[in-house]
Amino acid sequence: MSFQEKSAYVMVIALLLGGGLYFYEVLFQSMGLDGWISPVLPGLIQLTFIMVFVSIIGHIIIATISPVEAEARLDERERQIFNRAGSLSRFILGFVVILSLGNYLISEDGLLLFYSIFAGLIVSQLAEYVIRIFLYRTAL
Repeated sequence: MSFQEKSAYVMVIALLLGGGLYFYEVLFQSMGLDGWISPVLPGLIQLTFIMVFVSIIGHIIIATISPVEAEARLDERERQIFNRAGSLSRFILGFVVILSLGNYLISEDGLLLFYSIFAGLIVSQLAEYVIRIFLYRTAL
């Protein structure tokens, strides 16, 4: 398993943990209300801190285990994997944004627009790492 594939696993864990906790908290707090809670800076800072912390610790661990791989340049196959995964994740993000904007035209709920696009950012980034892992495991 290459360093880049291990890195993708670390980032999947970081995104699932940070994004999952953030949206769990938003849904939990919104259940008692008639709508969505307003985004608050401390929650977004907590999300960022969790993702950065998990990412840094995870990358330190995998770099310590195989330092030579950590310094290796991307080969042609890895560049193709990165390009393909990025292209597919941008498609997912664009699709979510269009759906979110369409939903806003119907519901006129700005908070739902914020959360749906924010979730789309996390899902598209998560999809990019999952696609990378899939492409590492299968032939291009």
